[in-house]
Amino acid sequence: MTYGTNNEFGFDYLRDNMAVDTRQLVQRELNFCIVDEVDSILIDEARTPLIISGPAEDATEKYAKANEIAKKLVKNKDFGVDEKDKNIQLTEKGVNHIQEMMGITNLYGEHADWVHFFDNALRAWYLYEKDVDYIVRDTEIVIVDENTGRLMEGRRYSNGMHQAIEAKENVPIRRENQTLATITFQNYFRMYKKLSGMTGTAETEATEFIKIYNMNTWVIPTNKPCIRKDMQDMVYKSEDAKWRAIVADIKERHAKGQPLLVGTASIEKSEHLHGLLEKEGIPHEVLNAKNHSREAEIIQYAGHEGKVTIATNMAGRGTDIALGPGVTALGGLHVLGTERHESRRIDNQLRGRSGRQGDPGSSQYFRVPASTS
Repeated sequence: MTYGTNNEFGFDYLRDNMAVDTRQLVQRELNFCIVDEVDSILIDEARTPLIISGPAEDATEKYAKANEIAKKLVKNKDFGVDEKDKNIQLTEKGVNHIQEMMGITNLYGEHADWVHFFDNALRAWYLYEKDVDYIVRDTEIVIVDENTGRLMEGRRYSNGMHQAIEAKENVPIRRENQTLATITFQNYFRMYKKLSGMTGTAETEATEFIKIYNMNTWVIPTNKPCIRKDMQDMVYKSEDAKWRAIVADIKERHAKGQPLLVGTASIEKSEHLHGLLEKEGIPHEVLNAKNHSREAEIIQYAGHEGKVTIATNMAGRGTDIALGPGVTALGGLHVLGTERHESRRIDNQLRGRSGRQGDPGSSQYFRVPASTS
């Protein structure tokens, strides 16, 4: 039996395929695999490419120049933004504007290689958000995993996207790499003769598991009955009204001593709420990718009387929040979601931090309808 992380198994496979001597091979035949948090690996991260790369041509000056020109272009005039598909489309006016600033006559002729740099520069400015998609730590851009909220140490966006963000944030632009070998988690794990896994939130994806992986989903009853009270969503007309209501609810429950775990969708939102609670003088802890080193310490006390913990979805998996003395009489841990995620499973994961092992608890989401947010 071999135990390891999904990343290392994937990279071992890639390195084995690049080996020049059989003595360099490390993986045995792919017979049977058990995946923990199987929906996260095989659904959320299924198409995440694992890439082994090598140095490519140095184009750091082009990224810097493209960034300076991109800052002068006007959204919806020089280019259009498709946020859903994360695409940028230059308009005719935008192309002419670029040609004027570069002193050239045909961007799509002998200078066509620049189109890639401008596309990445505009994507960096309008599709990748600081403290949501990545953080700046010292002079380094570190990606934030959109599914777990954790930092993806050592990972870099491919195809020059990372360099474009480095130019945007005015940190040293590292030399671009070229892909030598790549595979997705989906393609890697489907090579196993038998594939299985476990998670608390797979039932909603049962159809996808059977269609893509030929895996049946079985629901196993909890060790003790779940008595958590999941309340109806609170819906507000505006973001301001929603945040006021959230702060009021936190203040009221905190005054009674009930511990709260407040879930936010991004680092930016967690820090926004942090500022609101500071103004109200409500003591609290913030758990996000910027202070992930204190995760164990923060979670250890999150279920104690009077504790308020603001967290991104990095607090959503594999964690039991133990209740402190007297908290059961206060109603247990209350989970407050500040907005709904695109994936219902992530919402269920947050709710699942409360009411563990038959403990009392409650949960409620606050949101603004999509059309008015």
